[in-house]
Amino acid sequence: MVFGKQKIMAKVSIITITFNAEKYLAKTMLSILNQVNVDFEYIIIDGNSTDKTVDIIRQFEQEIKEKKFPNIAIENFRWISESDTGLYDAMNKGLNMASGEFVWFMNSGDKIYDNQTLNAVQQIIENELKVDVVYGQSLMIDEEDNHLGERHKIAPKTLSKKDLLKGLVVCHQSIVVRKSIAPQYNLKYKISADYDWANTVLSLSKKNIYLDQYLSKFMIAGISSVHRKKSWQERFEIMKRNFGLPATLWAHFVILIKYPFTKKY
Repeated sequence: MVFGKQKIMAKVSIITITFNAEKYLAKTMLSILNQVNVDFEYIIIDGNSTDKTVDIIRQFEQEIKEKKFPNIAIENFRWISESDTGLYDAMNKGLNMASGEFVWFMNSGDKIYDNQTLNAVQQIIENELKVDVVYGQSLMIDEEDNHLGERHKIAPKTLSKKDLLKGLVVCHQSIVVRKSIAPQYNLKYKISADYDWANTVLSLSKKNIYLDQYLSKFMIAGISSVHRKKSWQERFEIMKRNFGLPATLWAHFVILIKYPFTKKY
């Protein structure tokens, strides 16, 4: 079922993907709903959860109706709960529902850094009318919200597609993209479609602006060795398609040399 069918234009559409996320969803939603001095819409795409995830969404929906979160109107809060084929299929649904000029993914377990962060992003959007991408740094947290430090891939102060030869140098939770250049996620990729998506975005973007602060707190969960291998395989294919085989081989040589000495997130 879809709630709040009226389509409202907002500067930023924040999208959260959930599935059986009862342990983490509330902290993500609070970090979004408590943003101040901003015009935004919030969309949740749930994958037909079997735990209390939907109950949590409904509780927050009621609190929005009661104006416990004064910076968002109920018309700007929408959600669905239905089966999907995976994370990126759900993210595509979120893109299709979004009515804002910009989109920002903040999935269950992740948090906007603080309640002034979206305001800082929107100040750039309003002052730099031709901006296509606003991005910043990410702080890593564990499942108990303990800070783990910065991501080992630090977002560069000037960003271009070529920087993606180093990998996904901007955490997906710390990049806000103009919706008109945001493509659908390629469902061919099961783990690295976000890297493919970023390559397309930076191929199309004309102006990328760095916001010198944390934009998100990104929750690190365990990654199996099988998934890590699959991720490398997919990223190699994506990189080769975007940059050619010689550049891809050199980039991976550099990454492999540095790998033993870097944090694995």
